[in-house]
Amino acid sequence: MKRLSVLLCSVGLLALSACVGLETKSDTPPVKQVVTTPAVVKVKPRIALALGGGAARGFVHIGVIKALETSGITPDIVVGTSAGSVVGSLYASGNDAFALQKIAFQMEESAFTDWAIFDHGFLKGEALEKFVNQQVANKPIEGLKRKFAAVATELNNGSMTVFTSGNVGQAVRASSSVPGVFTPVVIRGKEYVDGGLVSPIPVKAARQLGADIVIAVDISARPSGKANPGSVDVMLDTIAIMGTTIGAYELRDADIVIHPETKGLAAANFQQRHEAIMRGEQAGYAAIAKIKEKIAAFSK
Repeated sequence: MKRLSVLLCSVGLLALSACVGLETKSDTPPVKQVVTTPAVVKVKPRIALALGGGAARGFVHIGVIKALETSGITPDIVVGTSAGSVVGSLYASGNDAFALQKIAFQMEESAFTDWAIFDHGFLKGEALEKFVNQQVANKPIEGLKRKFAAVATELNNGSMTVFTSGNVGQAVRASSSVPGVFTPVVIRGKEYVDGGLVSPIPVKAARQLGADIVIAVDISARPSGKANPGSVDVMLDTIAIMGTTIGAYELRDADIVIHPETKGLAAANFQQRHEAIMRGEQAGYAAIAKIKEKIAAFSK
């Protein structure tokens, strides 16, 4: 019996050894390893529109916005100085280019001309503040649909102030308060005047707000060209000329600079709004190809 057990064990060990040497066949095909390439995610740049000052020439900005929108370019950030802050605030509140054009054509000059004789200027600016707040439904800056900022100059020390929160109309009024024309605006105990004195085209402010691509619209450095300019024309043109050097320095940091033809558009003539919009539109379309190139290059 003992010999039989040993014999069976030996046979079992031999059988196991034979199995180890056999090749196991299977009807299941081998699993292929698939190497996947990670999907390339294109980064969308944050586009800022920096709108310069220029009084009544500010209607030009509406034409530029119209060209951008119809070409599928929608800024994420809007920064404005003086007249640029007026148009910029209305645009940032949700009005598209065609709505802005409608507002411009319906706008009465009385929205800006509330007289303040012998009070540091000709105009108080309260009418402008009220007009802007009505158009943005009395929302604060931080409540607008697009990120918006208005650039003004602190009168006490001449420093640049970028309003990114608070009363929209008040910030725009401060940004637009041309010395000698509008009275200074008091905000939280400080006096502010036109942002064009320190930042005619607010490219620097746009960068500070996180812009990857800045589209600057320059209407600030062109005199009215009138044969017999009035006192307001002279004042506005003088400030524009003074700001030429500052503006040129700031524009170096812009990705695209749009220079609409503003010759013959008087700084104080609100009746030329239709012509101003058309010129802005023409200049805007001329810059579309370069803007799209910049966007495409950033997204690669």
